[in-house]
Amino acid sequence: MLASLKKNRVGILFMVCSSICVCLGQLFWKLSKDRGALWLILGFGLYGIGALAMIIGYKFGKVSILQPILSLNYILSIVLGAVVLNETITWQKCLGVLIIFAGVVLIAGGDEVEKDAAV
Repeated sequence: MLASLKKNRVGILFMVCSSICVCLGQLFWKLSKDRGALWLILGFGLYGIGALAMIIGYKFGKVSILQPILSLNYILSIVLGAVVLNETITWQKCLGVLIIFAGVVLIAGGDEVEKDAAV
């Protein structure tokens, strides 16, 4: 598991960065309703940065490992909704977050690591 995480580390970091930027961009879109066009523009900027981070991240790992990491969007959306928008987090949402997080960890850590040729 650790070898897989190390092998895909750069790609994983780009995907996490992508998730954060995309979620913040979407949050800014939501906030722009009450706060104006600047928030909307900032939201598009963050969303674009997230898309670029995702595209760059694909250069550093397998799609089957990196794409599921974008599921962190769901976790971050729930947290941002609670912290910024005062939305309620139910036990069902907490359970969902745990399942999503476990899935991301298992997928990211489950890549086949090539064996040493000398073995």
